[in-house]
Amino acid sequence: MQNLNPLTLLISLSLLVLFPTHSQANSLQRLPYNNPGLTVDLGVGLWAFPIPIDFDNDGDLDLVISCPDKPYNGTYFFENPGTPADKHQTPTNKMPVFKPGQRISKGLRNIHLSTVKGVPHILGPAKLYHNFKVAGLDQSIGLPLNPRFHKGKIRGNHWSLVDYDNDGLTDLIIGIGDWTEYGWDDAFNKKGRWTRGPLRGYVYLAKNIGTKRAAKYAKPVKLKAGGTIIDVYGRPCPNFADFDGDGDLDLLCGEFKDTFTYFQNIGTRSKPKYAPGQKLTHNNKTIKMDLEMIVPVAIDWDKDGDIDLIVGDEDGRVAFVEHLGKFDKGIPRFAPPRYFQQQAADIKFGALATPVGFDWDGDGDDDILTGNTAGHIAFIENLGPSVQGAPKWAAPKLLSANNKTIRIMAGYNGSIQGPCEAKWGYTTLNVADWDHDGLPDIIINSIWGKILWYKNTGTRTTPKLAAAQPITVIWEGETPKPAWNWWNPKRGNLVTQWRTTPVITDWNKDGLNDLIILDHEGYLALFTRTKIKGKLALYSGVRIFIDEKGKPLRLNSGRAGRSGRRKLCAVDWDRDGRTDFFINSVNANWLRNVGRKNGKTILKDMGPVDKRRLAGHTSSPATIDLDGDGKPELLVGAEDGYFYYQRPQPSNKPNSQPKNK
Repeated sequence: MQNLNPLTLLISLSLLVLFPTHSQANSLQRLPYNNPGLTVDLGVGLWAFPIPIDFDNDGDLDLVISCPDKPYNGTYFFENPGTPADKHQTPTNKMPVFKPGQRISKGLRNIHLSTVKGVPHILGPAKLYHNFKVAGLDQSIGLPLNPRFHKGKIRGNHWSLVDYDNDGLTDLIIGIGDWTEYGWDDAFNKKGRWTRGPLRGYVYLAKNIGTKRAAKYAKPVKLKAGGTIIDVYGRPCPNFADFDGDGDLDLLCGEFKDTFTYFQNIGTRSKPKYAPGQKLTHNNKTIKMDLEMIVPVAIDWDKDGDIDLIVGDEDGRVAFVEHLGKFDKGIPRFAPPRYFQQQAADIKFGALATPVGFDWDGDGDDDILTGNTAGHIAFIENLGPSVQGAPKWAAPKLLSANNKTIRIMAGYNGSIQGPCEAKWGYTTLNVADWDHDGLPDIIINSIWGKILWYKNTGTRTTPKLAAAQPITVIWEGETPKPAWNWWNPKRGNLVTQWRTTPVITDWNKDGLNDLIILDHEGYLALFTRTKIKGKLALYSGVRIFIDEKGKPLRLNSGRAGRSGRRKLCAVDWDRDGRTDFFINSVNANWLRNVGRKNGKTILKDMGPVDKRRLAGHTSSPATIDLDGDGKPELLVGAEDGYFYYQRPQPSNKPNSQPKNK
């Protein structure tokens, strides 16, 4: 058999995904853009640990990114297709459009690049990946230091090499994110103040007391700045480099959230001493990344003689934060983040994507509307059949309401898991004509657990959304809420468990759209629509859904941070005239409607639709008619932000049908 080079093999595999074999036809497949020439945000799955190096040895810097999530786990090579610059000339293209990522090895957390005398070194906790360009992260050698030297709850553990004091020996620098004081979950008082401690972010030096050939490291010690121990808000990802161009090594740290702290070396190259930390700013505003869990890497990306930052974000994107070559009282000035672009391959929208298939622009084919961890809502337009016959897709377009881009965020106290989640929103949505005016609206839930709707004030082909307004319910007694919410909803508003999809369907076939969602205690409940004096109203939820044993269907019995998180959609999947459900699981479980008993609907869990795992945290099932044949395909938004589809069987009906009692 003729040997295939890696590029030929990659193309062959890509074609196989686009045109699956018969045996693959009913497995979950990643949904491609089918749109040559389109550029989109460069990204991997959930969490990006960037490694900017010349991976293909052609003279320019590429991007290699380690992604530890499910299902996208891997280390990916994004080729910089630009022409290498002459060593005496500054490159003209600081923002190349990268080629799609190629998987080169497994992916791991806490991977960090350090450069010593021009040589790149890729490290993980107590490990050096010594053969990276050949084996990626599949081969490593251990470093002679116990990785458990820090006592506490660690989330963030970044190791790098640096000759800290210019003695010719390479030392270890370790950034530790410590969550011991913060704990996790459900610690707000009745006034919405966090009652536990903050995240801690320490920077340790492990001095090399051995030799160049046989390193031996002393006990790690915490570094200080301004006379006190360096402590940023978790996940410091420390970078030592000469940021101010004075010949010594300064320190720049990230954090768990979204900002950067600079510690100027006011000592010497051999005897470092650090000034108190200062946030990086641009035009007197703090520089912030779009999301959280940031991973900065220091490198002269544009080869102009100063040290820039390449920064990974939580949703798998990577940004260029450019050193502007300017200083203010010794503090380097940087530009705001610019996110890299790539040639479009498979459709992605952030992380933990929550799609809905719906003809949003009224042109006769199903589009995708979706939320994500960042709290946005995007419209991904179906541009019609491509040359191959499959749908061609536009890049995600963020939706606006009342002329302002939609972004739901927790802020200081909107997440039950505490203030470190300030920039997450976890939007999950449905599309339906909520007010029965002939136009589709958008109904959402989020990190807050507030059920809101955006009224469509445009036209069927040109939607326009008004500002969000609460969905209200005719409650009997006090307005309910999850027991752990520190805040109380306004009277009549619907507040339920966080991050749970609202399902809109005319369940009782009376011509009015009803709402099905987890109630405040985690039971699947039907909120029936009615009209009172000509005005639409919503009755409180009734737990009409039961399992085969007759027990009310409780989809989540967890409390606080373990509550909610259930994504679901309604569809007659087996085309037997009864509405079924899909719910999130390792991919998606089919809850088959097998009939009624004593006025209750029996839902039988048929298990996952596939063996492929799409979730570490959660997935989000929906349906969409991709080929326009009137039979919906299953569409699952995965943890990695990509979309996976499964075509229906010729008939989804099981061999035997239970009686509908």
